[in-house]
Amino acid sequence: MPIRIVIADDHAIVRQGLRVFLSVDPELEVIGEAVNGKQAVELAHRLQPDVVLMDLVMPVLGGVDAITAIRRDLPDVEVIALTSVLEDNSVSDAVRAGAIGYLLKDTAADELTKAIKAAAAGQVQLSPKAAQRLMRDMRAPENPDSLTQRETEILKLIGRGLSNKEIALELQIGEKTVRTHVSNVLGKLNVVSRTQAALHAVRIGLVDLPDSS
Repeated sequence: MPIRIVIADDHAIVRQGLRVFLSVDPELEVIGEAVNGKQAVELAHRLQPDVVLMDLVMPVLGGVDAITAIRRDLPDVEVIALTSVLEDNSVSDAVRAGAIGYLLKDTAADELTKAIKAAAAGQVQLSPKAAQRLMRDMRAPENPDSLTQRETEILKLIGRGLSNKEIALELQIGEKTVRTHVSNVLGKLNVVSRTQAALHAVRIGLVDLPDSS
């Protein structure tokens, strides 16, 4: 089955360009387009896509608020934030809202498809510049609960960008068990996204910050 995608952007030319890029790959299928954040949330509920590409600056309902609504109601739908510039503070807000990653709008087609496939698999992938930017902008979780040894192992693997399926294979446990552990880790850290958890893993030294060279 192809990865099912909803594109949310208020500029028709951006939506058309993304659709053209994505149509080249048989593993990807665009199933809907939204022109504002409210419509993106409605389409996500109705179509249940695997991934939503979410512009962060949109009318009616902003991208960050739309991400919050989708991740709250549809935890199996992953969201990638779209932004024109990395320095936009709303990127950090999008990660806090639950986005699994972000893309610049000038991203090359092959990087776009790679990021979408990674998001659909639940993988956190941070470029060096993005990781450094987010580390500066996002504070550490306040008073996180202590993690068990197994939960710490899970956090480290999230920080390495592994999906639940890959973590299950790595630790030789069931994928359902991994999902339970991931949920517990996010709850104890008081964060809503795997990306936030991955940044915490970097912050406490479980994994290294990507090399920016």
